[in-house]
Amino acid sequence: MRADRFDYDLPRERIAEEAAPRGESRLMVVGEGVEHTEVSALPTLLRSGDLVVVNNTRVLPARLYSTRAATGGRVEILLVEKVGERTWKALLKPARRLRKGERLMLEPGLEGSLAEDPVDGRATLDLTRPAEEFLSRLGHVPLPPYIHRADNTHDRERYQTVYASELGAIAAPTAGLHFGDEDLEALRAAGVEIVEITLHVGIGTFR
Repeated sequence: MRADRFDYDLPRERIAEEAAPRGESRLMVVGEGVEHTEVSALPTLLRSGDLVVVNNTRVLPARLYSTRAATGGRVEILLVEKVGERTWKALLKPARRLRKGERLMLEPGLEGSLAEDPVDGRATLDLTRPAEEFLSRLGHVPLPPYIHRADNTHDRERYQTVYASELGAIAAPTAGLHFGDEDLEALRAAGVEIVEITLHVGIGTFR
């Protein structure tokens, strides 16, 4: 199948830079016809006994900004997968000139060193301290690549689902961002069962 058959023009101004308030996102209902409504209408569209499955993964503030010890150049780090107490698979940008052994400074006394030459922007990074000790302070929310703005403090919670509990994702399961607590309570009141799974979102979102 030719992938270019799925190409279409999406005007830049049609991509929202901020999320709509929970429950107010538009919802398209496809049945015998097509109906346009809002997410808050979902309890009226499902029936008692129906099942809704939600992903309770919680997003790490896994994006870090560092400087090269050798040159002072800026390098963005996205921690992708923990492989040791202080060791992570990471996505680095720009990575073209980075080499094994290079030191990336995060703050005085805190750095990472490359355990290998980057390949396609990816490499193993050895940190001087476990990431859990400083991510809440230094980490940034890894917004999707189609959002062209810096993250802010509001994103710390808005870029999480209201049922996020299991820390480990590097991106949010974005369909769940539309639901507020009131929407979930309305589903339960309508007799709809809600169950949770944990599926951490990985690097595929950023490719």
